[in-house]
Amino acid sequence: MTALLPDGGPILVTGGGGQLATSLVRLGGARIRRVGRPEFDFDRPETLAASFSATQPVAVVNAAAWTAVDAAETQEAGAARANRDGPAMLAGLCAEAGIPLIHVSTDYVFDGDKGAPYLETDPISPTGVYGRTKADGERLALAANPRTIVLRTAWVYSATGKNFVRTMISAGAKNPTLKVVGDQFGSPTASDDLAAAILSIVALIERDGWKPDYAGLYHATGDGETSWHGLAVAALEEAARHGQAMPEVLSIRTADWPTPARRPADSRLDCGKLERVFGVRLPPWRESLARTVDELMGRSPS
Repeated sequence: MTALLPDGGPILVTGGGGQLATSLVRLGGARIRRVGRPEFDFDRPETLAASFSATQPVAVVNAAAWTAVDAAETQEAGAARANRDGPAMLAGLCAEAGIPLIHVSTDYVFDGDKGAPYLETDPISPTGVYGRTKADGERLALAANPRTIVLRTAWVYSATGKNFVRTMISAGAKNPTLKVVGDQFGSPTASDDLAAAILSIVALIERDGWKPDYAGLYHATGDGETSWHGLAVAALEEAARHGQAMPEVLSIRTADWPTPARRPADSRLDCGKLERVFGVRLPPWRESLARTVDELMGRSPS
């Protein structure tokens, strides 16, 4: 795949084998220097400086995080090191070097009770440890480096790794009936689309130079909205184009599927600021889902 970035200095990407880091490697070309455990580990702060020194990056993308939402409820210290302390340290290193940090955050900083897409100016109100530690990480990263851009995203999926789309397609291949929560709403985001948006931002900064107005919070999700049930049905319909049997997908309430951590009921994000400032708008989620499932199924649709 052709790289989106011209030749230049290295871009340090944290997150190891995660979905977004993998997409950044695919789309970013030779400039992307991906790091992960054990050589880069927020639980071992000395590894951050070592990776930074070895890479000498011109920009950093932090795609590393504690994303086990339910486990965070009983392992708060670990979640805090990954989602709060680590990003703050990374931002400090970026500040010392005078380079941008693009820090990836989450819709879970909101409680989901607004009833309309959230703006970056809306007050945050996380309902669990995961959202709270991610909110702390946003705040500390912005405070530590004046060249920090925080991208809040949601419902990330790809053809690889552990994600909802792959789980649904796998479950649909084995079960004639599935039950999926239908009263939680958001915007599915393909990791390739998010990676392309990040690389476009980096390219713009390199072309035009850093501007103080770039710093701050942005929302970056796939265009459009659906429920988890809607996403499951759409993913399974795409799989059916490749010959997989279509199961019955029943819509259930959140109350019927209790979890340790409360999920936002409606975490749609308004992404207008991202387009206004950087000229970046992610594609419609349904289109990106079709491409992802084509890749996942390993062949062209019939």
